Amino acid sequence: MPAPIVIKISGHELDSPDFLAELAATLKHFDTPVVIVHGGGKEITALQTRLGIEPRYVDGLRITDAESLALVEMVLCGTVNKRIVRTLVNAGIDAVGLSGVDGGLVSADKMTHESVDMGYTGEVTAVRVDVLIDFLDQGVTPVIAPICLGEDSNFNVNADHVAGAVAAALEAEKLVFVSNVEGVLKDGAVIPQLTPNQVGEMIADGTIFGGMIPKVKTALEALAEGVQHRQ
Repeated sequence: MPAPIVIKISGHELDSPDFLAELAATLKHFDTPVVIVHGGGKEITALQTRLGIEPRYVDGLRITDAESLALVEMVLCGTVNKRIVRTLVNAGIDAVGLSGVDGGLVSADKMTHESVDMGYTGEVTAVRVDVLIDFLDQGVTPVIAPICLGEDSNFNVNADHVAGAVAAALEAEKLVFVSNVEGVLKDGAVIPQLTPNQVGEMIADGTIFGGMIPKVKTALEALAEGVQHRQ
């Protein structure tokens, strides 16, 4: 089996039928095995707001309190995941929807932060790569929601982090982030290439901020772990 491509899809795109149809049409012509990891932050935030729960973030990461965990599981593992899988299957792609909990696919521990209790927000500790390889060997496209297995609870893990861990575990050919933002911007223009030192400087001066922080950090970690390309 050739090295797969891991595609992380931002939650900003996932409520658009046109985007999902275009994604399915593109993937149908791929010769390379694909694993999809998806977010869902836009719909999580909308539901939190509707229920009177204030969304909270630190360093671009959602803080998941106990009240929000069930809501996040419902949106990611249910609504969003099955919408993607339905679109792919109806386009003729053999796809299966999973979370990190299924088969112990992605394990996590509670994320620690120097100044904030991250609640049920986690960080990846292990990936069962054999589960993914079994699906890929059968020509099945795994679609992964980033709810991960903990010892005493499930954890909500940032989808960028899950995608990076999955790409590293699979020794993927490429890790691709699909987002509503073109890339790291400076003076309105996309910066085509960054070094690790530049990333640190741009986070410090605020050029890289919010949800772009976990993306660029994950990209660097994935490259360090042997993923050949990130875009």
